[in-house]
Amino acid sequence: MIQGNTTGLKSSQLRRLERIYRRRIPSGLLITQDLGRYLTALSAEIGRQIGIIVAREGSVESVIVGDEREIVIPALDDYPLGRRPLRGVRCIHTHLKDEPLSQDDLTDLALLRLDMMSAIGVGEGGLPAHIYSAHLVPLNPEGKLYHMEQPCWFHSLKEEGLGEFLSALEEEMGRLILRDVEEGEERAILVSVGTCPREVQADSVSELRALAETSGVNVVDVVLQRPKRINPKYLVGEGKIKEIVIKGLQKGATMLIFDRELSPTQVRELGRITELKVIDRTQLILDIFARRALSRDGKVQVELAQLRYLLPKLTGKGTALSRLAGGIGGRGPGETKLEIDRRRVLKRIAHLERELEGLKKGRLQRRKRRVRAGIPIVSIVGYTNAGKSTLLNALTHSSTLVEDKLFATLDTATRRLRFPEERECLITDTVGFIQDLPAELKKAFRATLEEMEDADLLIHLVDTSHPRFQNHIEAVERILEEIGLLSIPRLLVFNKIDLVEPPIVENLSKRYRAIPISARDKNTLKRLLEGIEERLWKEDHGAMAIR
Repeated sequence: MIQGNTTGLKSSQLRRLERIYRRRIPSGLLITQDLGRYLTALSAEIGRQIGIIVAREGSVESVIVGDEREIVIPALDDYPLGRRPLRGVRCIHTHLKDEPLSQDDLTDLALLRLDMMSAIGVGEGGLPAHIYSAHLVPLNPEGKLYHMEQPCWFHSLKEEGLGEFLSALEEEMGRLILRDVEEGEERAILVSVGTCPREVQADSVSELRALAETSGVNVVDVVLQRPKRINPKYLVGEGKIKEIVIKGLQKGATMLIFDRELSPTQVRELGRITELKVIDRTQLILDIFARRALSRDGKVQVELAQLRYLLPKLTGKGTALSRLAGGIGGRGPGETKLEIDRRRVLKRIAHLERELEGLKKGRLQRRKRRVRAGIPIVSIVGYTNAGKSTLLNALTHSSTLVEDKLFATLDTATRRLRFPEERECLITDTVGFIQDLPAELKKAFRATLEEMEDADLLIHLVDTSHPRFQNHIEAVERILEEIGLLSIPRLLVFNKIDLVEPPIVENLSKRYRAIPISARDKNTLKRLLEGIEERLWKEDHGAMAIR
């Protein structure tokens, strides 16, 4: 296949290019002496660079005609990377002034993960002069990306051993990545693109890192960009994409995680150009949900949310989507459901919606029984990882799951909390909220939110030790307003005061009219228990005052 700028070439020159395309190079050689001389002679005659793309077994896959300064390497769709560290093809081209490899040559070597990039200098009379070569290197502490071979005269080029060298290089480059994948660990670069204030962007990226680590991802790097205008196709600028791909190669990344929701087109184009798995913040959270849902309610909610989210991305799926099957971003529905057609996905969604309605009726009956029993209900709400489960355990002497991770609790847990004078209430631990919660995730919260609708009191728990706890308060209040729960009385409680200086705790508590506690220290809970009693029971002929 002849590609590039062939305008102005004579028919005899085109035929000579076609003969190059039909050549075959022994697998142990970089290039044969006669083909090198053929290339430089024709390049000198037409005054343009000529390049060839050679497969590892020796076939010439493409012949590229450039100008006097460069060639443009075509798409290498027939040689996808997948999990391979090298593409399996090398590029050999001519340099009319016998100059070394350019920065563009080295960038192409890294971006395309070529086996090797070589340039043959054109000498006097169109004869080959020097040959310059570079190849990628395995992961190393210095972050070195490639190795430049010493230039040598073309006629003294080493005659054999290339195949064995490339096989050994690829094996060494892939050892770390393959080990991590086999052990279930993904290596990700986090990418944040936005026009919001810097501190907001930094906080969002910090939260994305915590989400990634919760999902078992090894974060190897973070890339931030603040463009004047968002690129609708790639989200980031093309120069930044090159930087991301090179960083990914240096650090053995297997995936990119974007700190905003991506459109199906952006997922497809980013996957195509980077050849890495591409997911966004929403898909990462859904992955955590899929791992942590234990009840039938939770599992149905999560699978339904995943399928609704992935449905638009099933159209025109290619290698970008196939890389989502399994692992991070592919749990829940998993590989088998990602590969089925839209009709079957829609059928599955309808089935889950019917099952959800049946589960909803069961929840409604249980709620009616609680209301008839006349026992007040308290729901603990707050930002994810604020310490809600720890507080529930401390108040009720129970042992629900507690982890220092985001979304450690997905399914609701309800326990009895007893007070003096034979009073008691039901206290419910709920899933944590998070900023910019996408619509599909809000639907996945439906079971929890329905439980909260019957609450007589909401304990809004805040991690006071977090540097941006004010933003967390605002995010929770905003979500409560969106779901129509602001009319329920709320008790603001500042948690984790053991991690903050006492004078600061005192000032913040006064300013926000909050009750300070440490859920890990039961001695600090007395004021909270008194506040709950005061809100739930007011002396009115001994009756309980509800809202």
